[in-house]
Amino acid sequence: MQYRVEFIRRIVYIIIFIWTLIVFAAGFINIINNYDYAESLAKNEAEVSVKKDFAFRSWGASHGGVYVPITKRTPPNPYLSHIKNRDVYTTAGQHLTLMNPAYILSQMMHDYTKIYGIKGHITSRVLMNPKNKPDIWEEKVLEKAEITGKSYWTKEQIGDEEYFRYLRPMVTQKSCLKCHAFQGYKEGDIRGGVSVSVPMKPYYEEALKHSFETIATLFVIYLLGLAAVFYGQKRAKEFMKEKIKDYEQHIFSLVNIIEKRDSYTAGHSKRVAKYSVLIAKEMGFNEEKIDDLYRACMLHDIGKISTPDSILLKPGRLTSLEYEIIKEHVVVSYEILSGVDIYKDIAEVVRHHHEHYDGSGYPQGLKGDEIPMLSQIMTVADSFDAMTTNRIYKTRKSVSVALEELQSLAGKQFHSEVVHAALVVLKDMDVEMNISQQPKTKIEKERFAYFYKDQLTDVYNKDYLEFVLAYNHTDEFNMHCFYAISLHNFNQYNQKYGWDAGDKLLVEFAGTLVKINKSELVFRVDGDDFIVLNSNHIELGDYLDIMENSLKNSGVSVTLEHFDIQSDAIKTIRDVETLMKHRKKSVVI
Repeated sequence: MQYRVEFIRRIVYIIIFIWTLIVFAAGFINIINNYDYAESLAKNEAEVSVKKDFAFRSWGASHGGVYVPITKRTPPNPYLSHIKNRDVYTTAGQHLTLMNPAYILSQMMHDYTKIYGIKGHITSRVLMNPKNKPDIWEEKVLEKAEITGKSYWTKEQIGDEEYFRYLRPMVTQKSCLKCHAFQGYKEGDIRGGVSVSVPMKPYYEEALKHSFETIATLFVIYLLGLAAVFYGQKRAKEFMKEKIKDYEQHIFSLVNIIEKRDSYTAGHSKRVAKYSVLIAKEMGFNEEKIDDLYRACMLHDIGKISTPDSILLKPGRLTSLEYEIIKEHVVVSYEILSGVDIYKDIAEVVRHHHEHYDGSGYPQGLKGDEIPMLSQIMTVADSFDAMTTNRIYKTRKSVSVALEELQSLAGKQFHSEVVHAALVVLKDMDVEMNISQQPKTKIEKERFAYFYKDQLTDVYNKDYLEFVLAYNHTDEFNMHCFYAISLHNFNQYNQKYGWDAGDKLLVEFAGTLVKINKSELVFRVDGDDFIVLNSNHIELGDYLDIMENSLKNSGVSVTLEHFDIQSDAIKTIRDVETLMKHRKKSVVI
């Protein structure tokens, strides 16, 4: 779960990063566009201004200039002295002077600059009026324009301000020769140009204003986008939780099936998970890895769902063949878990929890760092639980002895670092003393006894008697005495009537013993010998007539012997066999 949540968080971070990048890029591009647009507007303004100047100049030229009264502001143009009728008098005696297009345009540009701040200038590299001398920028542009005949524009610094500068070359027309023919110009020649300088400050201020408006809008959109992302994250987490919950219900239902088959496995998985988490925390693993390890431990035996009951529930030691079969459970566990999306990350951990550090484990014989570290932690926890739990064929070890054994196998069966952590966190572990494979419920006892039933008579066999004596005087078994019952002349009956008849007689006699003793345990220990364990001090002597009737007309007789388990110090089946041979305390029939 933690891994999935972290995965969603990373996706959200990526989306937020991309969204931030997109919004930032959109804002940046918009600002660039605003300033480009400002430059475009300045260029348009410059072109319009120049076109206006050329239109006005063309009008003036088409009229051969304009006569105006001579004033202080408009004195006679000394550069037109070569024109005979530069100055004239009207009939009313008014003194007028000729203003050629250049003179008119120069005054108009001066007024236009004062009103609008746009600087205009008539310039030429062949001067007639020194005021028209080009500046450095105009000089460079005129050199190009005289060759190409094209207009040029750039942004330039004039003083402390930035201007958009534009120059359009002037082409000599026929009307221009009136004033400029003496300079050697011919019609069609480039004879200077009109330049205009538009201040960029107003346009930049407008661009900045629009940029702020755009940024404010984008910021609102950005916040809405973030809200949508976080809402999506919330919904994704909820969906993931529901999906995981559904998977957990399905997968743990399978675990419950195993628990119903083998109650020991359920408690074992929980304990292994508990020990593994403690070890992992001591080793400094993060919460994500610890969560994976816990789930892996809880599900590490799920593959036992495919293990036959005759092997899974067998209370005694397994044969070599049975052991090979049960080893397959790790592969089955891997196949089950790897097929479920949320468990793919722990499938490998489960698969290798029976590998040994020295390569002697299974299923792949991995060794050293080839084995996932979480698997090695589970291996130590699994072994510790096995050592501190009672088994039918082996009594539990104390915590200290179990840890000593782990330490002795460090670097061999187990990873040394994992063992070191286990010694720290498990040394004070309070292991339940009653953890064992002994059956507790009626169903468990019946399943357990299934392995110890006599195939012919369906009463218990000698092996189960051995088990009961080993665990006598516990909550499960509390027997005080037992009766040994032997059949005499049974061999003669077999010889006379055959084995099938003999088997039938044994089945009927065993059934009689079960009916008489009801809840007591009845065992067939040899061919014609039976044991009845007695916890309620039932006097079987009172039922001899019933036993005899079950053997009526067979020629077979019964010997009944009574033993006290405590006083006779009976602990094993060998003790029972010894007493049956050498001691008789009740009645012989």
